[in-house]
Amino acid sequence: MQTLLHAAAMVPASIPSPDWSGFDIPLPWGSLRIHAYALCILAGIIVGLWLTSVRWARRGAPEGSVWDIVIWAIPFGIIGGRLYHVVSSPDAYFGPGFDGTGDLWLIPQIQRGGLGIWGAVVLGVVGAWIGCRRSGVKLTAFLDAAAPGLLLAQAVGRWGNYFNQELFGGPTTLPWGLQVDADNANFPAGLPADTLFHPTFLYESLWNIAGVLILLALDRRFHFRRGRLFWAYAMYYTLGRVWIEAMRIDDAEQINLFGITARLNVWTSILVFVVALVVFVLLGMKGKPEPDSVYLDGREPAVEGPEDGAEPVRDTDSVVSDSESRDNLPDNQSGSRRPSTPTEEEPETSAGGQTLTESPAAESSGGKAAGTAPEAGSTK
Repeated sequence: MQTLLHAAAMVPASIPSPDWSGFDIPLPWGSLRIHAYALCILAGIIVGLWLTSVRWARRGAPEGSVWDIVIWAIPFGIIGGRLYHVVSSPDAYFGPGFDGTGDLWLIPQIQRGGLGIWGAVVLGVVGAWIGCRRSGVKLTAFLDAAAPGLLLAQAVGRWGNYFNQELFGGPTTLPWGLQVDADNANFPAGLPADTLFHPTFLYESLWNIAGVLILLALDRRFHFRRGRLFWAYAMYYTLGRVWIEAMRIDDAEQINLFGITARLNVWTSILVFVVALVVFVLLGMKGKPEPDSVYLDGREPAVEGPEDGAEPVRDTDSVVSDSESRDNLPDNQSGSRRPSTPTEEEPETSAGGQTLTESPAAESSGGKAAGTAPEAGSTK
């Protein structure tokens, strides 16, 4: 018992602040800083691509097409995510009230944090559409395959907020409260240095991991198509994002709607949830698509071999019909010979113009052939 109590006392009553945020690579002209935030984003992309590529291959997609698509989707998604963050949190870049006191040079510095998921999804889908058109596959089919992988990438990438000590929630006394360095620029002013905060990064990461399992189970049970699994992802993610976003205390654009003031991301999540629900229901009313193919119309791979119902081509140079061979032989039963071809053979003429006829196959009694027939197979 004493051992258990001692072990329990060793368990930290909070989540410690990170003592590592990246490393430096020495270069001849200085050093290159590799931020932990960027590594988390990269790790999220890797695991998300792994899951997406497995599911995409099982759908019968052309080999290698997933890379042809994501090479467009990822850069578009990063740009879109950064633009949405700048718009939703403009003070650092343009100054309060757009008074010009901000620093525009901070906009491209994504290693400091700040990627809005909605901008990343919107422009990422645009990039995926370009890649799908070039690969000859349906965008909706790819989105269905990528939905669980996208949520998994978000679950891993969200840990970048932990290493940056940003986007945490309000003060809490829960045993899993998050420690934040008091000298960190994101530490709220006026609070004691030992204040703990809600680890909203952890809440969202766990929510997303649970969502990955739910989406995989739904797809295995119902086989959603036409983009329905992607819209199910949007509904699930926004459902969690509303309450997680409402817990945050970092600076964000505030919007007043219907007499309620809330963060821009909260209203965006509600709007996306409603739109996703409507689209999901409408797509379900159309029934299951037939045939279920990932290829665009007219871009299906060519089928090798003869088409259905077509007779195989025969090599007439090397294969002779058995019936034709029999037709060229005399019929011993009838005493007559059937022509081997439907066309009549032109009569042979001698040098003097007299017609030569073929002698009968058998001599009549006491008679003989009036002329001599040419050799078999000769032509003139």
